[in-house]
Amino acid sequence: MSTFRSLRIRNYRLFAVGQVVSLSGTWAQRVAQSWLVLELSGDSGIALGVATALQFLPVLLFGLYGGVLADRYDKHRLLLGAQAVMGVLALLLAVLDLSGVVALWHVFALAFALGLAAAVDTPVRQSFLVEMVGAEDLPNAISLNSATFNSARIVGPALAGVAIAAFGTGWVFLANALSYLAVISGLRAMRRADLHPADRVERAKGQLREGLAYVRARSDLLVPMVLVFVVGTFGLNFQVTLALVVKEVFQRGAGAYGLLSAMLAVGSLLGALLSARRVGPPRQRTLFLAVLAFGLLEVLVGLAPTFELMALLLVPTGIAVLTFTTTANAIVQLGSAAQMRGRVMALYVLVFLGGTPIGAPLIGALAEALGPRSSIVLGGLVTALSGIVAAVVMTRVRQLRLEPHLVRRRPHVHVFR
Repeated sequence: MSTFRSLRIRNYRLFAVGQVVSLSGTWAQRVAQSWLVLELSGDSGIALGVATALQFLPVLLFGLYGGVLADRYDKHRLLLGAQAVMGVLALLLAVLDLSGVVALWHVFALAFALGLAAAVDTPVRQSFLVEMVGAEDLPNAISLNSATFNSARIVGPALAGVAIAAFGTGWVFLANALSYLAVISGLRAMRRADLHPADRVERAKGQLREGLAYVRARSDLLVPMVLVFVVGTFGLNFQVTLALVVKEVFQRGAGAYGLLSAMLAVGSLLGALLSARRVGPPRQRTLFLAVLAFGLLEVLVGLAPTFELMALLLVPTGIAVLTFTTTANAIVQLGSAAQMRGRVMALYVLVFLGGTPIGAPLIGALAEALGPRSSIVLGGLVTALSGIVAAVVMTRVRQLRLEPHLVRRRPHVHVFR
C-alpha cells in the first residue's frame, strides 16, 4: 500500500515501532507533568506556562548547535545518546515523585534538562529520516512519522488520565522512563549498511552562520519556517490551554484533560495518514490552506459552549494542523542540500518549538486575566492571519521572479538601470 510504503524498509520499521512505545510514554509524561505542576502550584496557569517554556527554552538557546552536530557527527550514535539521557531524566522525576519529596522547582529543573537533550535529539532525528529511507520515500516517511507521533498522542494521554486517577503521576513518569528502552533497542538493531548517510561536514568556523544565510536566501524555505514559528508560538499551546479549560470552565478532572488531548491526537493521526497517501512533491497551496483552516478551527474550539462540542472540534483541528506540519516539513527537507539538512532542520525545529518559551507564558497569563477561552481564540486568529499574509507574500515573490524572465524574452523592451 502506498500509504505505508516506507515501512517496507527494515531500519524504518524498527525506528517506527520504537517511537510508538517511547512517544506514548513521552505524551503520558507531558500530561502527568502538567497535572503535577497544577497540583504543586495551586492551579496556576503561569506556573504551567513556565514549566512548558523551560522544557522548550533549550531549543531556543541551543537548537541550532544541535543541527551543527547532526551535520558533523554520526546521527545514529547521537540519537542513542540523547534517548538514553532522556530516559534517565524521566527516571529521576519518577523517583522524586514516588518518594513524596518532589517540589515545583524539581519539575522546572528537570523540564529544562529534558529540553537540553531534546535540543540535540530533535534536529538529529528529523534529518536522520532521509538516511533511513532515501529521498524518494522521504515525504511518506515524514507523514508516517507524524502518524506514529500522533498515535502516541492518542495512547499516551488516554493511559495517563487513567493512571493518574488510579495511581498518581509518579508511576506515569516511571513508565515513560522504561519506554525509552524500546527506541534504544530499535536503534541498536538497525543495519548500518542499509543507511544512506550524508557526507559529514568537517569542523570549521562559521558553519552556524552559513546555515542561517542559506535559509535567508531561500524564500521557499524561509516562508514555511515563518509560518511554523507563528503556529508554534500562538496556535499550538493546547498543553496549557486545554488543562485550564478542563479545570476552570468545565470543572472536570485528569480523565477529561486526557480525552481532549486524545481527540486532538485522533485528528492529527488522520491528517498524517491522509498526507501519507499523497504522491508527488508537497505544494505551497496546501501549506497556506491548511494553516488558514487550522486557525479558523482553533477559534471555533475556543468558542465551543460545551465540553462535548469542543472535543469533536478538536478532531478536524488536528487534521488541519498535521496537514500543515507535514507539508512544511517535507518542503523544507526536500528543498535543502544534503550537507545543510542538519542545520536547516535545526532551524526548523528552533522556529517550531523555540517560540513556545515566548508563547506559553503569554498564553498562560492571558488565560488567567481573561479566561482560557480567550487565549485559544486569540491564537487561532493570529494563526489564520499568518496564512493569509504568507500567501500574499509568496504570490508577490513569484511575480517578481516572473517579470525578469518575461523581460529577457522581449529584446525590443529596453530596461534602464
